[in-house]
Amino acid sequence: MENIDGFFSFKNTVNNISDDEQKQTENYLEPIKALSRTTYNSIYVIDYQKKGFDYVSDNPLFLCGHTGEEVTEMGYLFYFKYVIKKDLDLLLKVNEVGFEFYEKIPVEDRKFYTISYDFHLKNQEGKTILINQKLTPLFLTNDGKIWKAICIVSLSNEHDSGNIRIFKKGDNKIFRYDLEGDFWKSEGKIELSEREKEVLSFSIRGFTINEIAEAIFVSPDTVKFHRKKLFDKLGVNNISEAVAYATNNKLI
Repeated sequence: MENIDGFFSFKNTVNNISDDEQKQTENYLEPIKALSRTTYNSIYVIDYQKKGFDYVSDNPLFLCGHTGEEVTEMGYLFYFKYVIKKDLDLLLKVNEVGFEFYEKIPVEDRKFYTISYDFHLKNQEGKTILINQKLTPLFLTNDGKIWKAICIVSLSNEHDSGNIRIFKKGDNKIFRYDLEGDFWKSEGKIELSEREKEVLSFSIRGFTINEIAEAIFVSPDTVKFHRKKLFDKLGVNNISEAVAYATNNKLI
């Protein structure tokens, strides 16, 4: 059996849960299960005391042929089985640097931070997909350790694994981890113009360039101009990638 302890930092060791802490979780899975029925993304709930999953939603794309219940039972062994070796090492690194980062955050702010990263899954047919996982604390212990966290899994809009980022709700700043230099660096969050947001919003609804131009009372060439600026700003090649990036990073 693989050693799953590498996924669980000693900095976030959760041993005993008090009665008061336990009360936080009464029926908490029900709204999460309801949410999972309304989204195509996969939802995981991690329990850092049990070192496993409380819940995994059913999703054939991200579960490599297993049901949510089967992955819940497998726990972190699922990653050892289906994450490619290079990216398994990456996930262990994410765990290490992520908890080191959280240790430096004031306890009262820890629930407002989300860590995002990309890695490859190789399914039972040998097909590899790049997925994005965003992890946010759900419940903390009285001393500020992350007890339970929710993970949202979606297809990544990036070209390779890594892309470790931490952002805080309501803060216009992103912390990006430099894997080569082994350090965090701060960046400003990408800001879209109102025209760029309009182009994205209509594109999500399936509008063509000409239809967007008519809807916002500009010429098709003007729409093309704003699309080109948008692609350059997001570092993408087409409108599908732009929509995926903006959605995953909550830019619209």
